[in-house]
Amino acid sequence: MTKSSTIKKNYLWIVIPFLTFLLSLIVGRYFISVSDLSKSIVSKIFNVPVDIPEIVDTVIFNIRLPRIIVAMIVGASLSLSGAAYQGMFRNPMVSPDILGASQGASFGAALGILLGFGVLGVQFISFAFGIAAVFLTYFISKKVSKGIDTTLVLILSGIMVGTLFSSFVSLIKYVADPLNKLPAITFWLMGSLATISKDEILVVFIPFLVGSIPLMLFRWKLNILSFGEEEAMALGLNTEKIRLIIIISATLMTSSAISVCGLIGWVGLVVPHICRLMIGPDMKKIIPLSMIVGGTYLLIVDDLARTLLPIEIPLGILTAIIGAPFFIYLLNNNRRNYGYFRQSKTFI
Repeated sequence: MTKSSTIKKNYLWIVIPFLTFLLSLIVGRYFISVSDLSKSIVSKIFNVPVDIPEIVDTVIFNIRLPRIIVAMIVGASLSLSGAAYQGMFRNPMVSPDILGASQGASFGAALGILLGFGVLGVQFISFAFGIAAVFLTYFISKKVSKGIDTTLVLILSGIMVGTLFSSFVSLIKYVADPLNKLPAITFWLMGSLATISKDEILVVFIPFLVGSIPLMLFRWKLNILSFGEEEAMALGLNTEKIRLIIIISATLMTSSAISVCGLIGWVGLVVPHICRLMIGPDMKKIIPLSMIVGGTYLLIVDDLARTLLPIEIPLGILTAIIGAPFFIYLLNNNRRNYGYFRQSKTFI
């Protein structure tokens, strides 16, 4: 690959998200022209009066802009978590909910709705139970993994904890008021950004920042982990410490994302595959690219969710409808990529 083509590709990773961002401000049930959008932005930046309807500013800055920002952060969080887990577990079928974060957060949200908590209360308890579920998984795996493959025990513990919390969610749905609480729980589980406001931006941004920085700093070590436990330790890597850092970072991002917008599947599974097909298996490149592609992807899906039909489609439903067939296509047309994690030492 020539230097000029590399520069063009790097340029595209900036231009495409930016254009998607601007397009998302325009499209919707209330269409905003490019002229009105430009005038509104100029008015906010330079504090000068412009001749546009007041509703334009309200729609752009109070409704669409917070939703767009949160969509991009959530997409980046889920994609980054999925890429990190796939590298750590050396398994392209791993997603961010492998250790029970999604199921724990779902139980917390369902419990909060059942108990009549407000929006912030539901988000907090959802976030707390998402973290608690993952640490329960980690604690169980530590207790039973002596002399056994640590990675395998961690995955099996995650499946067990996830199933347990999913059962608790079903129990809450069973006892919930069918006229009030049950519809609210069901709608939350479908995933949506319809109720996002400015208050949610920091709720997802701070955990994203705290979680993404360690993954960016240690992303080269994920290449070493891909060689296997014994090989990584022979190369001087403290696998237990690195694994714990990855789990904490991914859990923070996944739990915060789910606590704000509900269950949104397939993003953390599909997007790392797309990145891997574009640039290869080097985790030093996949980690940052997953953030960019994931944020852009979820923003596009959210635009479709709010414009395809007269009523808004729950985001979790749409990501599954798009993600599942696309993933089948990837598997069918890229069988050679089952060897994703048989990496060259040149990546270190």
